[in-house]
Amino acid sequence: MAKLFDFEAVLSQLPEILKYLPTTLILAVSSMIIALIIGMLLALIKTKNIPVLKQIAGVYISLIRGTPVIVQLYIAYFGIPMITKYIYQQNGWNYQSSATSGFVYAIIALSINESAYIAEIFRGALASVNVGQIEAASAIGMTYFQTFRRIIFPEMLSVALPGLGNSFIGLIKGTSLAFVCAVVEMTAQGKIIGGRTYRYFEVYVSLAIIYWVITFVIEQGIRLIEKKMQIPDQVAKVEISEDERGV
Repeated sequence: MAKLFDFEAVLSQLPEILKYLPTTLILAVSSMIIALIIGMLLALIKTKNIPVLKQIAGVYISLIRGTPVIVQLYIAYFGIPMITKYIYQQNGWNYQSSATSGFVYAIIALSINESAYIAEIFRGALASVNVGQIEAASAIGMTYFQTFRRIIFPEMLSVALPGLGNSFIGLIKGTSLAFVCAVVEMTAQGKIIGGRTYRYFEVYVSLAIIYWVITFVIEQGIRLIEKKMQIPDQVAKVEISEDERGV
């Protein structure tokens, strides 16, 4: 009689699934970098109240946040080649649908999805920056780029970091849906192993362990970065003591 639960199968499947960990990480990191750039631009547009662009950014964020990521993956996988084919045909160019891999479509969809959430994180972080510091920087002749690089961005980043960490963790888990774009990452490999061994439960337990470990490592890394970015308590004490002495 077959075992109801085979713990040895869970352990034996881990190395085979972990072979695709680099694919998952590359997919997540690439999507996060693109999402950070798009999210920052959207946040600046909304914060600066740029006419027309602000409305477009608002619709973009609402649309992306209001639709499931798996739907966006399907749209990217089937929609982008369709649009590309149409453009090629209109210009009389030769179109090859196999020229672009599903990996690229997965990155596009995941980065677009993540950018909408990161935009709101950055917008809130930008709103937390003291306006007085920005005005003081402008008063001494600093350009907006200098002010952003030296004052706004460091303060904004310290506020946004926990939210960005959570977003990256969510993105890591979101890569498990990349199989709809024919990308073989850890979850897709788990499905392949399950189809071969018929031990789906053990496969998903293995995947759960791997994702949990990855999440734990990222959480600890974010906490370490947060501690590094915190102002030491000694600075506050020195400032208080100097004020008390009338310095």
